[in-house]
Amino acid sequence: MTLYHYLPNKAALLDGLVERVVAAVRPSFDGPAGEWPQHLRAFAVAFRDELLRHPGVIVLIATRPARSPAALKAVEDTAAALGRAGIAPLQALRIVNSVATFVIGHCLAEAATTPGHPEQVTDDVLDLVAFPTLAAAVEAGLGTPADHQARFDLALDALLSGLCR
Repeated sequence: MTLYHYLPNKAALLDGLVERVVAAVRPSFDGPAGEWPQHLRAFAVAFRDELLRHPGVIVLIATRPARSPAALKAVEDTAAALGRAGIAPLQALRIVNSVATFVIGHCLAEAATTPGHPEQVTDDVLDLVAFPTLAAAVEAGLGTPADHQARFDLALDALLSGLCR
């Protein structure tokens, strides 16, 4: 209740949490305009890192639009960098939204400590005998931090490749 002395209501508090996380992601978009995919990749990596530092906020980021000036400034700066590469404003915002949505969705799946996931599935509960491909993937590291990174990199590279067309 003490927080409400400084904020008008719960919505303002939740918007402030979204703002803090979104505004913290500020990769540089300096360099040649044609390097926008590399800079957008750096944005995605920085956004993922920030979300995973605050797993309890991922659901808020996924469900509350960025509305504060600081959060909108992060979106504006990223889209403006794409604009300097000759991408029209509407398309630039679609690209930023596509990449951000991908990162948020990936982090929702990766964090597994977000609200709504109180139970954790353990390997001893799963009988993979009937699923040899899945069993081999688990044996090779499926679900480990290294696997999350590899899946993120693969999907991000595919997304960026498609956006470059």
